[in-house]
Amino acid sequence: MTQYLISFDVHAMDHVPDQEMPAVASAARAVCQEAISAGVYVAAGGLADQPASIVAAGGTVTDGPCPQAIGGFTLVDVPSRQEALEWAARIAVACRCPQEVREIGLDPELDAMLRQAQSRH
Repeated sequence: MTQYLISFDVHAMDHVPDQEMPAVASAARAVCQEAISAGVYVAAGGLADQPASIVAAGGTVTDGPCPQAIGGFTLVDVPSRQEALEWAARIAVACRCPQEVREIGLDPELDAMLRQAQSRH
């Protein structure tokens, strides 16, 4: 299977009134529960509205910008792009905003390392 990042812009939900946000959150959780039940859910969440911490190669940490691109995401592991698009459509309805879908390029060597680590547990 292939992992897909389904995400929305940081300002995509600005049109949703504050009093409707609990209903949106409930609907989004319901879609996540469907994905969990279907065995395709990997992770989901929203980015906190705070500066990023930038960690340099030498270990120096500085404050970076607030999120500018992604406001929230869902990561699914599905057999096809078409199925990822179907999950994105469900999320778009729940969150009341368009969703972007991107295939995650996985590294076969990292996958092998993960399988080996999992077999030890």
